[in-house]
Formats: sequence, C-alpha cells, structure tokens
Amino acid sequence: MTQKKSIIKRIKVAKRNNAKNKIYKSTVKNIIKKCLLSIQNSQTIPAMQINSEISLAYGKIDKAVQKGVFHINNGARKKSRLARALKNIH
Repeated sequence: MTQKKSIIKRIKVAKRNNAKNKIYKSTVKNIIKKCLLSIQNSQTIPAMQINSEISLAYGKIDKAVQKGVFHINNGARKKSRLARALKNIH
C-alpha cells in the first residue's frame, strides 16, 4: 500500500464514486426492466401507467448522464430502445 496522502485520498474518492455510480446503474437497470415488463403486459396495464413509467425512466437516465455515470450516447441508446419497444405495441 502506498504512503502518499494524495494517492490514498484518490483511492477513497474512487471507491465512493464507484458506489454512487453502482446505485445509479442498478436503479436505471431496474426501472428499464419494469418498463419493458409493463410494455409486454400492455393489455392489462393502462397506457397512462406505462407512459408515467417511461417518463420516470427517461428522467433517471438523463440524470445518470448528467452525473457522468453513463456516456450521453449510452443514455440515448437506452431511451431509444424504450421508445422502440413502446412503438412496437401500438
């Protein structure tokens, strides 16, 4: 283990940021799964609920991109896949 204070601090900061990023990634992943399940079961779930879930997913994806968890193209791809799945049921 290194003795330099700056390197020790960078390791601590990297661990902290990694934990925060992991929370964002898992939240986005779970919301996307929930949206895709709602889209698959669109006959039993009202359209307003699906739209509100998609809106929530878009917001979480945008926030993750804003925080630097996802690259902007990665966020756009995730939103595009949700929109394509929603379009295919109509």
